[in-house]
Amino acid sequence: MEHGEGSSHDSLNEKKHIGMDEYEVDTPDITRPFPPDPDEMVETHQLTIRALVVGSALGAVVGASNIYLGLKTGFTFGPQLFGAIFGFAIIKPLSKAPGIVGKLFGGSFGPKENCTVQSAATAAGGIGILFVSAIPAMYRLGLLSELPKQDIGKLIALAACSGFFGVFFVIPLRRYYIVKQKLTFPTPAATAVTIRALHNGRTGAMVARKKSLALLYSFIIVFVYKVVSGYAPGVLFDWHIGWTLYRLGFTSIISLDNYGWYIEFTPAFFGAGMLSGLNASWSFFGGSILAWGIIAPSLVKNGLAVGLSVSDEFPLVSYNALSFENQSDFTEAPSPRYWLLWPGILMMLCYSFTDLGMNSGFILSGTIKMSNINPVTWFRSNNELDDEDEDQTPMEDRVPTLWWTTGLAASIVMCCAILATLFHMNVGEAILSLILGFAFSFVGVQSAGTTDVNPVTAVAKASQLIFGGIGKGAGLTINAAETVNLTAGIIAAGSAAQATDMTGDLKTGYLLRAKPKNQFVAQLTGAVVAIFLNVGLFILFTTASPCILSSTATECTYAAPSISAWVAVAEAVALPSLPIPKSAGFTAIGLGIFTVIMVIAKHLWIPKKYWIYIPNWNAVGLAFVAPQIPFSIAMAAGSIFNYFWQRRNPVSFDMYMFAISAGMLAGEGLGGVLQALLAVAKVDGSLFGTAIGCPGLEFCG
Repeated sequence: MEHGEGSSHDSLNEKKHIGMDEYEVDTPDITRPFPPDPDEMVETHQLTIRALVVGSALGAVVGASNIYLGLKTGFTFGPQLFGAIFGFAIIKPLSKAPGIVGKLFGGSFGPKENCTVQSAATAAGGIGILFVSAIPAMYRLGLLSELPKQDIGKLIALAACSGFFGVFFVIPLRRYYIVKQKLTFPTPAATAVTIRALHNGRTGAMVARKKSLALLYSFIIVFVYKVVSGYAPGVLFDWHIGWTLYRLGFTSIISLDNYGWYIEFTPAFFGAGMLSGLNASWSFFGGSILAWGIIAPSLVKNGLAVGLSVSDEFPLVSYNALSFENQSDFTEAPSPRYWLLWPGILMMLCYSFTDLGMNSGFILSGTIKMSNINPVTWFRSNNELDDEDEDQTPMEDRVPTLWWTTGLAASIVMCCAILATLFHMNVGEAILSLILGFAFSFVGVQSAGTTDVNPVTAVAKASQLIFGGIGKGAGLTINAAETVNLTAGIIAAGSAAQATDMTGDLKTGYLLRAKPKNQFVAQLTGAVVAIFLNVGLFILFTTASPCILSSTATECTYAAPSISAWVAVAEAVALPSLPIPKSAGFTAIGLGIFTVIMVIAKHLWIPKKYWIYIPNWNAVGLAFVAPQIPFSIAMAAGSIFNYFWQRRNPVSFDMYMFAISAGMLAGEGLGGVLQALLAVAKVDGSLFGTAIGCPGLEFCG
């Protein structure tokens, strides 16, 4: 599941406070390029080494944080605003620096170069979703080598297929989606507005300084806290109240801890709650109550699910097993987590597809309009601008046809060769996965352009279902069918997600009148960084915490719900019979139908002003899949904090909210990366920390 901060077209067209001193700026029409500012500097160099380096570095920070956050709960956050604000904070002082620093990195810095920074950041922070979902799922199913470091070549190849194919094929569609259809793209549009405000003379510099300092301070504080707490997690990070009360003599209360009900002081998910808002955060928390406070205990009490003792000395039980020694245990003696997995997945699928269906007016009309576009026109070179054309980008500033056609052809050949030689897919299956990626990108771009939600989950599961049918029709063995299923899913979902992000990035550049050619180079540079960064981080995290790849581990620091969902669907469509308990199957069908009815009712009969009171069933389903109750508690607390902050001091809220929440997300994410490095170096808390406050007196970091 990808997290994005949404905002409406109307709100972006209102006056917006951007400073503490009552400074206001009129936000322009976000359907067309911003009108030129007569006081704006002339930018002679929009594509610079400093912009590419800083942008890629900031994207790497977000990418590293997303690997950590994604392995925890499946949430990721976009790097656009982070790259825009922090990029300004870094390069603006460098542009005026004296001495050798000024000679190397100095020179004027304007909004168009700032756009290049965020373009590189967006690409460098992308495709991480694959490394917290489908790729580790292949290891859990035993489809690759025992350790990821033995598959470096394969991992880089898979990432390259998804990353580059998605970048190349959206270029000819820029004009249709952004100029003709005028999709809003709330977050990219907000990024353009932010960049424009930051470069608005003295006031913009003052606002940028305040935002940057807030982001930096929150980042440093949370980073230090995360690293230090790793040496005393039971005291500083996790409060296992059930375990503590048990030790004080309240023996039955240990069930509270067994079912995962404890408090975790996680700044990242407090910040995620600030960004997600009340509806999504409290839906997630409500789903946790329903799944792990009501259904799971009822299943155990009635013998429909069982737990596994994890301590000989204390009554500690794990209810999180996802694999079992006997095949019959999958249906006759499952764990509550395995039982809940199926209703959760079906709720998420039903919500995603129904919501897309209810918003399909723009998707269907967009697709019909696309059918009227002659692809031959994509290849025609026209060196003259039409005066009546809204897009007045000079022809020499647009991406040359030869660039993207050559890149697209090369990426198709590369993908077919890689999938055929390394993953035993025939050329037809490889091309089909690319076609699905191209087709699903229409759904992704239309959805993100209107609602700010990139439907990675729906796209991924749709591709899995299609290739599941192909595998059965071809009579493939279970392992071969699962390999094709997951590999094709990676290509289709990854390229569609990348294309959606890149189209939004082009929207930012369009509003700022930046050169698409420069953005294209920045995107390719960032994509190269993303490929090697994500592979390296994946190897680092799985080396530090091998339980991520284990199908038998009952307890792990990283719940990785997205991995479990990919594994479950891959197994379900490949095995001769569905390994689903009957009671779980009936419950899944019932909740799935209920979800569909609720989504339809919301769109047809409930006024939009009341939608905030309707549960987000995708978040409810996620709570079923992810047995990480502390995260839902933290997100609920963060959203409540945000609600009262916005009501009591809206000017301060507008100034600092995103900066502080982004700093908390990045701080804990990079703190988690350092903890992983310390674990590999064997100087982490598990060896030099304390287990005080941890259940069973065993280290719980």
